[in-house]
Amino acid sequence: MTIQTMALIGTGVMGMGIAQIAAQAGLEVRLFDAKTGAAEAGLAKLKATLEKLQAKGKFTEEVLNEILARFKILDSIEEVAGVDLVVEAIIENLDIKQSLFKQLESIVSPETILATNTSSLSVTAIASNLEYQGRMAGFHFFNPVPLMKIVEVIAGLATDEQVVADLLELAQRMGHLGVRTKDTPGFIVNHAGRAYGTEALKILGEGVTSVSEIDRILREGAGFRMGPFELFDLTALDVSHPVMESIFNQYYQEDRYRPSALTRQMLAGKKVGRKVGEGFYKYVDGQKINEVSAQEVPDVRTFNTVWIRTDRAEDADLLAAYIREQGITLDHAETPAQDSLIVLATYGEDTTTAALRFGVDATRTVSIDLLTDFAKHRTLMPSIVTEKNYIDQAHALFAKNGHGVSVIAESIGFISQRVLSMVVNLACDIAQQQIATASDIDQAVKLGLGYPYGPISWGDVLGADRILLILERMLANTGDQRYRPSPWLQRRARLKLSLLHTVAV
Repeated sequence: MTIQTMALIGTGVMGMGIAQIAAQAGLEVRLFDAKTGAAEAGLAKLKATLEKLQAKGKFTEEVLNEILARFKILDSIEEVAGVDLVVEAIIENLDIKQSLFKQLESIVSPETILATNTSSLSVTAIASNLEYQGRMAGFHFFNPVPLMKIVEVIAGLATDEQVVADLLELAQRMGHLGVRTKDTPGFIVNHAGRAYGTEALKILGEGVTSVSEIDRILREGAGFRMGPFELFDLTALDVSHPVMESIFNQYYQEDRYRPSALTRQMLAGKKVGRKVGEGFYKYVDGQKINEVSAQEVPDVRTFNTVWIRTDRAEDADLLAAYIREQGITLDHAETPAQDSLIVLATYGEDTTTAALRFGVDATRTVSIDLLTDFAKHRTLMPSIVTEKNYIDQAHALFAKNGHGVSVIAESIGFISQRVLSMVVNLACDIAQQQIATASDIDQAVKLGLGYPYGPISWGDVLGADRILLILERMLANTGDQRYRPSPWLQRRARLKLSLLHTVAV
């Protein structure tokens, strides 16, 4: 069936966003909201938005009038009868949604597709009271709908294949990428998004560095658009913490999704983010007022020789070339001289562990994270016994030419290594569970979360072998099952295949 007419139940921001792209795609859109005057208010706001777009030359006045003519406000829900599709965008409450769809089923024809925009509830559960459960699917958009060009099409256990196909085709007509996903907690995007914030919270909880420094490293070094704590403050903990707890519990306390006690405390204390003026940061008029400034570079005039050891030969070459460019002498001996600064570039371990593995003096040792682009922000990690003189030398050395540097306390895998390896690993695990195809996961998360790469492609960019090494060492050093590598990642990394590789059978 080619969907031509749609009823939209719930005319808030999300509902009217869906209504907008449907009408712009040529569909007749009927609007209903149980709250008196809500549909009229929603359409009035949308009309103003469309008029601004027309004034900017996005389309002609004739097209504007055609779009507006496709809307019809309904006085009663019974007037949805005869449409091809009903989309619900109301409160996230299972009982209320079940009741609504049971009512709709008594009004529309057996051929009408029923779709929920739920972000967290089971589509199968929502459909469970219907006589024709096969007609029900998830159709999950992201705010702001016209700009976020992604929609998850969720197949419940009983959903007909043709219903999924019809919704995917409609998504394409509306200018969005439709991705098919199984009916599992968090679907694709909200599931994959768990890794970023939860690992950052774990790092914060270990006292590795400050909120500001974690955000700075992941934004300026790893390439995320926003730091995790900036993002928590934007989305608000009264939204994000319940989602973290929900997915953790729906997966029966799976370690990968373990929430933080800190965010529970902040939620209890009503410090939920930017909208109330305080979360991880404090805000005045929506602007941060207490972000910690970048670390001051120590004034070092004299440098000792530098002795290098790395896990990868290319990392040694990169560091040696950089140190020579700064006019500093390299110590080429098999073991470091008694006063040499020892620089290690390792993966998935703290500096104490690395120093013991290489058999060097931890009091002179500083590690550097080379997982991400060396030309971007750099992260240094002394051991718990590294002398300040050597920390200052390393900081000044790698901050030459005004380059951004963060010095952090010991962490089992720096900050970027931990967060990026968890992001990649979780996406691989979603692929392993066949929740969606690897390419759909990649595209959906990139569009839905604004990552610079899809999370599976990002693993290829960084090197699947390095991601696997980080995870294996963190698992070995901590025993924490959150770090166990996905079979999807293990097999492809060891066979030197792209993480997007799919099997032939």
